[in-house]
Amino acid sequence: MRILLLLALCAFAQAAEPTVKTEIVARGLTIPWGLAFPPDGRILVTERPGTVRVVTKDGKLLKEPLHTFREVAHTGEAGLMDIQLHPHYERNKWIYFSHTYRQGRSMFVRVVRFRENDSGLVQRKLIIEGIPTARFHAGCRMGFGPDGKLYITTGDATQRKLAQELDSLAGKTLRLDDDGVVPKDNPFAGRKGARPEIWSYGHRNAQGLAWQPDTGRMFQTEHGPSVFDGPSGGDEVNIVKKGDNLGWPLVSHAGTREGTVVPLLVFTPAVAPAGAVVYDGTLLKGVRGNLFFGCLRGQCLMRIELKGDKVVRKERWFEKKFGRIRDVAVGRDGLLYFTTSNRDGRARPKADDDLIVRIVPARR
Repeated sequence: MRILLLLALCAFAQAAEPTVKTEIVARGLTIPWGLAFPPDGRILVTERPGTVRVVTKDGKLLKEPLHTFREVAHTGEAGLMDIQLHPHYERNKWIYFSHTYRQGRSMFVRVVRFRENDSGLVQRKLIIEGIPTARFHAGCRMGFGPDGKLYITTGDATQRKLAQELDSLAGKTLRLDDDGVVPKDNPFAGRKGARPEIWSYGHRNAQGLAWQPDTGRMFQTEHGPSVFDGPSGGDEVNIVKKGDNLGWPLVSHAGTREGTVVPLLVFTPAVAPAGAVVYDGTLLKGVRGNLFFGCLRGQCLMRIELKGDKVVRKERWFEKKFGRIRDVAVGRDGLLYFTTSNRDGRARPKADDDLIVRIVPARR
């Protein structure tokens, strides 16, 4: 019986990608962080030092950036981070970016919006700024939810206590209208002493954000402690709801505490989970509705099969084949894409790093 149980557990976590293969889309990037797919067939990718690069619809990485953020503070894990197209990009051409910047001796995160036209990015609009950060734990993943609101994850700026303080934007999920206005139905709007932008709190450093299409559930991936702020490991996948307290730093790993969210998954040793997406395409057979997220330290693409909000299977795809995997997204072609992060100072990059990789059916 014990042998059968062990075999079952091994099958649950096996590395397997039997019906897919990979294609290199672009090479020679510098710490790519976020991906976006305009309807014209291009791929837009942010590089952490501050540039927005373009892969043309015929697969050519343009040498000249679409835009350079000269005000970006690139240090440690900080820099130019996520990119998001507005849900109605085809009509308004709005693109959102998150990046770190310096103000005196302090460092913060801001989110800005641009309109794209034939000359590049124009009509800059500030969405939010003054989000505390540091060289580490800067967040900052963005996404438009099923309600059309903009959600933003923020790190605790390596100051653990800030995650529980409702007068700070650090260690939170924020929720805003597309122009930066705070929705009136946010859980802490109107509460004295609380920042009205907050949707959830008690986060250490959430790096992935995805929604389940059929249910609207929000999933987040989160980095656990790194020895200096707690025992190593304890990376999490969480289902996050309005007003939730994710518990950091009051509780971590598999611990529980009344009033805090119990993680859907916990990983010890750490895998450093990053960008996430729920696959809603049909071209990759057998994985529709599955949650995928990149793993930096774990050096793999994690596949989580769900039944409602229950995990029924998890697999590590491409383990140690591509190195550190940062973002994962679904392209307009219905295929999965991911980026590597081997030039971020925590790996030994190959000559052609970093990459954008596409996952395709094994037979095509």
